[in-house]
Amino acid sequence: MFIYVFSIVLIVASNVLYNICQKSTPEKANPFSALLVTYLTAAVLTLIAFLFSKNDKSFFQSFADLNWTSIVLGFSIVGLELGYLLAYRAGWKISVGSLVANIALALMLIPIGIFFYKEGFGLNKILGAVFCIIGLILINK
Repeated sequence: MFIYVFSIVLIVASNVLYNICQKSTPEKANPFSALLVTYLTAAVLTLIAFLFSKNDKSFFQSFADLNWTSIVLGFSIVGLELGYLLAYRAGWKISVGSLVANIALALMLIPIGIFFYKEGFGLNKILGAVFCIIGLILINK
């Protein structure tokens, strides 16, 4: 139960900090320089975490279990980071930009969850999705 709750708290706290940092990145900064420093920081933190994690495989052996998803995830993260940075530079407010992006994301993941992961989608979820769509319309007026 702890991990169940902690994981969501970590996501929310990290997303708050993420959006504050993206919105606060200087306009004059080259977006790719900002991303490079971001990823170097993330790589160092990940390496340190790896060294302290309990693993029965060596550093190089641990890569054998990976597949295409890690590479595609790298592309998607660059797109995500650049997208938010450009959105805030284009004038999206921090209180609205992330909300619109996350609601749109949630709506796009519904059919993926249903068709590819066989997740249920009952009446309550349908109503929730309808309210999200109504919210998107209202928030952008």
